Amino acid sequence: MPSVVVEAARGFAVVDVEATGSSSRRHRVVEVAVVLLDRELGAEGEFSTLVDPQGPVGPTHIHGIEAAHLGGAPRFAGIAARLMGLLRGRVLVGHNVGCDRAFLAAEFARVGVRLPAVPELCTMRMAAEHFAGAPVPYGLSLHACARALGVPGWPPHTALGDARTTAALFGHFVSETATVGGGPESAAVAERLSQAAGVRWPDAGALPGSADALWKRRSNVSAGQSVPNVRCGGA
Repeated sequence: MPSVVVEAARGFAVVDVEATGSSSRRHRVVEVAVVLLDRELGAEGEFSTLVDPQGPVGPTHIHGIEAAHLGGAPRFAGIAARLMGLLRGRVLVGHNVGCDRAFLAAEFARVGVRLPAVPELCTMRMAAEHFAGAPVPYGLSLHACARALGVPGWPPHTALGDARTTAALFGHFVSETATVGGGPESAAVAERLSQAAGVRWPDAGALPGSADALWKRRSNVSAGQSVPNVRCGGA
């Protein structure tokens, strides 16, 4: 598949997925969200959609998604090209980002795309360093960390709500590092941005069935600044 290299890092893509189970190999993504931040952590836009997992929706008691909510939701293949465009040239940020990456990599693999080695930053690891020597929020969960740092309430276990909260935590930790004069964490952010510029991405236009599908957002999450050129529906 043809590939593309971005000449300069564009910033950060804060991601969150909700899935039908805990195994990226056996289970499927049922909702995905991306919050885009520029290199200075300014908000550039956000995207979220429900995704048809082509099977059971999994733990509704956790993510709140029922099969009836998925009418009109795209399959992952229908959003893969646009999602790739959002991630290209950016550092991948998440709370336990390895889990989100594993699910995204598995979904891209199902449409014939190998997700490249994207540089990552994990707010769970950043939280562990922040709270070192102090009482640690329960399990370093996103909810516990947000509560400990005074991040206002949001709809938990919604992909967009979690991605927005992760972006807020990320901004807090990066700003905190800059305030105290830099250090290893600040250097890590700069290094990841440099790495993001050199990642070779598959050409999204070469994806099978790369036509952009209608992306369907949950109705119980308030709209923010949508990513340009993304068509949004409602659940």
